[in-house]
Amino acid sequence: MGRTTPSPLNHLPDYAEADLEPSYTVGEAPLPLPPSEPARRYDVSFEESRIDPDVQKVIRRLTRHGHEAYLVGGCVRDLLLDRSPKDFDVATSARPEEVRELFRNSRIIGRRFRLVHVLFQGGKVIEVATFRRNPKDDGDESAELLIRSDNVFGVASEDAMRRDFTMNALFYDIEARQILDWVGGMADVERRVVHTIGDPETRFREDPVRILRALKFAGRLGFGITPDVYDAIVFCREALALAARPRLSEEILRLLRGGQARRTIYLCWETGVLDVLLPELSSLLYDEEREDGPGVRQWRLLEYIDRRSAEVGGLDDTVLWTLLLLEPLKEACDGARDRGSAVADFLEPLIERLALSRRYADGIRRIIGVMPRLSAGRAGRFARTELFQAAVEVAYADLTARGESTATLERFRSSAPMSPTPHHHRERPQPSRRGRR
Repeated sequence: MGRTTPSPLNHLPDYAEADLEPSYTVGEAPLPLPPSEPARRYDVSFEESRIDPDVQKVIRRLTRHGHEAYLVGGCVRDLLLDRSPKDFDVATSARPEEVRELFRNSRIIGRRFRLVHVLFQGGKVIEVATFRRNPKDDGDESAELLIRSDNVFGVASEDAMRRDFTMNALFYDIEARQILDWVGGMADVERRVVHTIGDPETRFREDPVRILRALKFAGRLGFGITPDVYDAIVFCREALALAARPRLSEEILRLLRGGQARRTIYLCWETGVLDVLLPELSSLLYDEEREDGPGVRQWRLLEYIDRRSAEVGGLDDTVLWTLLLLEPLKEACDGARDRGSAVADFLEPLIERLALSRRYADGIRRIIGVMPRLSAGRAGRFARTELFQAAVEVAYADLTARGESTATLERFRSSAPMSPTPHHHRERPQPSRRGRR
């Protein structure tokens, strides 16, 4: 379509399935440019069919009215990697009120991070964010690192510099068919590495959830982690206790949904992040004495999540939480008269530490309670409940991880497994965090 100028990533090496060990990549990448400098521009021609037509309409209307507007963030990264973006984000020089005036089918949302949702048929939401700059750049040397307010508007270069990782700070100009790069992100995508913009320790202390995002991208994309970022993850992991608990809970689910749950959870465990978030699981994984012990079975359960996600396009969130905690949960129930009470006691610290919702906790408790009967082929009245297929999925995974026959469950297993828990179209429960990319 149009120009066919070769992309700088045309010679990107094929990705071979990574080992569980993290890859350390050392190499030189361009230093970030000062915000006053023009961006490095790369001619890259994406097929128009790969970019949502409604997103193109939004960008073109903004530019027709004299505003800058670009595709930005993860969608640009995924297009470069020949992956299908989950969603498309737009960044613009227009203020939220100006965007709202241009699109009658829109609404301004958020207080901490105001942006605009442009609404289309079928429930499609396109998020349009105004260029921001880091509020710390206003000169207050005494300010704490943790960012609590993020509504300081800026220009495109400042917006790029305030994002978390270089690969997520690339802007795509759909009219010029060019990538704009102020941070060396193109080189890092070529090298397939996760690297922060600026000092990694500072960026992680500004927003500790970035630690989980770094591990998520490394696991999901098969990227390496640069040594300075890896060391900062280890050094700053305790700062996760300062993050908003619902964000931690949601980010853990994203680690499991990405199709690389085993690799990502391994990275969390190896860096000590799992010790902070889920010590109940982490301590169990350290026990590698038995060849077929609970630690080994737990890795098999994570492999099962990845395999089933590839087969059915994602598992229910209650199933994901149950499988992530299944071996520690079984140990908690070992010898208990009342399995339900044992599970409730086990989950109470997680509800406090991660704001695990009571809905998930209740589902986990009921699934663990019925598993012995299901594994024995007895469903009874539970077969008529909304959790039946979720419980069958967990019981099937448990037998698979133990290397036992699943024949007793085959007649219960629906050809169409329980649908994943509905998420917001964007996957983000808190749109106010959009600027963190």
